[in-house]
Amino acid sequence: MSSYDVSEETTRSGRRRAAAGRAVPRRRDNTTISPQEAPNRRNTELAMLAFAVLLPVLAYANVGLAMDGKLPAGMLGYGFGMGALAMVAHLLVRRFAPYADPLMLPIATLLNGLGVVMIWRLDKAGKLLKNNYPAAENQLMWSALGIAGFIGVMVLLKDHRVLQRYTYISMVVALVLLAAPAFFPSRDEDFGAKIWIRMGSFSIQPGEFAKIILTVFFAGYLMVKRDALALASRRFMGLYLPRGRDLGPIIVIWLLSLLILIFENDLGTSFLFFGLFVVMLYVATERTSWILFGLLMSVGGAVAVASTASHVKVRINAWLDPMAVFGPNRPQGATEQIGQSLMALGSGGATGSGLGQGRSWLIGFAAKSDFILGSFGEELGLAGLMAIFLLYALLVQRGLRTALAARDPFGKLFAVGLSSAMAIQVFVVAGGVTGLIPLTGMTMPFLAQGGSSVVANWALVAILLKISDSARRPGAEPAPATEGHGGAAR
Repeated sequence: MSSYDVSEETTRSGRRRAAAGRAVPRRRDNTTISPQEAPNRRNTELAMLAFAVLLPVLAYANVGLAMDGKLPAGMLGYGFGMGALAMVAHLLVRRFAPYADPLMLPIATLLNGLGVVMIWRLDKAGKLLKNNYPAAENQLMWSALGIAGFIGVMVLLKDHRVLQRYTYISMVVALVLLAAPAFFPSRDEDFGAKIWIRMGSFSIQPGEFAKIILTVFFAGYLMVKRDALALASRRFMGLYLPRGRDLGPIIVIWLLSLLILIFENDLGTSFLFFGLFVVMLYVATERTSWILFGLLMSVGGAVAVASTASHVKVRINAWLDPMAVFGPNRPQGATEQIGQSLMALGSGGATGSGLGQGRSWLIGFAAKSDFILGSFGEELGLAGLMAIFLLYALLVQRGLRTALAARDPFGKLFAVGLSSAMAIQVFVVAGGVTGLIPLTGMTMPFLAQGGSSVVANWALVAILLKISDSARRPGAEPAPATEGHGGAAR
């Protein structure tokens, strides 16, 4: 063998030893992570974003042609504005979360864009819409602020596990946010609900932000206490019943939700927070008995409050007989909006009347907010509503998939909580509009008019993307110890 062959063989063996010594990045299922996976994910996201921007622009053009017979003057500006915001968000994700899920950002962009188009369409109804005032420009501004908040989370939240340090601080902050609206007067159009903080022309709904902050507390608390909560003292009818002293946390949360409902007449927020805690408790402990206790407590609390709070009683009566308001014996304090929404859904049929060709303005001033699903149902029909629900289902599914992939228990519970909050809110709003459950007054995420809701939900998606990136990033550091600062549990 020549000296050249010997040296070449030595070089090859050295390369093999070096390659064998290097750790190959792998997923949790022991499959190898390709270096091209991150670019591929972001390229997929970019392609989906182009579709997510194009579809609302086409819907915008459709509304203009249907109502005015010509393309709207602001179509190109709207398209470029939404496209620019989406591109900035995409570039920040590509830079700060390259391994994140590629579908969450396009889905949020598409829902947000369609919501702005429907609000603009109802603005066009003009005097036909009772108490009408233009809201599309404000919604577009809030959408820009929401994406700015999305960017802020991307840049500033280096590691979601840092939030675990502020478990009990987040509980205090959430309670302050929930209690604050009780000290501010409500308006007649709020129908007795005190869920807003108003200072002049500025208003904010702190409950939308409290759902994220409270999820931080739930995730941090349950991560530390899940072993004790999973213990069972006895078995009854096939269910493992928790120990009496372990019922304390769920009873406290139950009473808190009742207090919110009583003092602020906010049925939706109470249901959201209590349902969120029960779901996270079940995921943490895998005890079906917690679901049973949660359902019994929620039903008992709803019955007790419905029999005493006139505001809730009116909504339940409207749910039981939504058409009574159109009869000769109109119930006192009843509103036509629920009945009008059901008629709008019915007139839409399977395929809808077409964008810009419905009469959903008959629903009233809440056609842009609480009842925007009724507006979509009339003009897009059952097929369009199912497509919207599938978008929400896919967004929630990607969040739960992120929870499964997360490497730390706090991240798992946090992702489950954020995804569950989105799912519960969609169910509560859709159930109220379609007559499945009593109306709660919450807003549909991304679709409905409401600055607080848009900003909070963009922040929620950003946090899920950061958890997703951490879960799929090769060579990620192990989760830190549960010991933290700022009042975290030890």
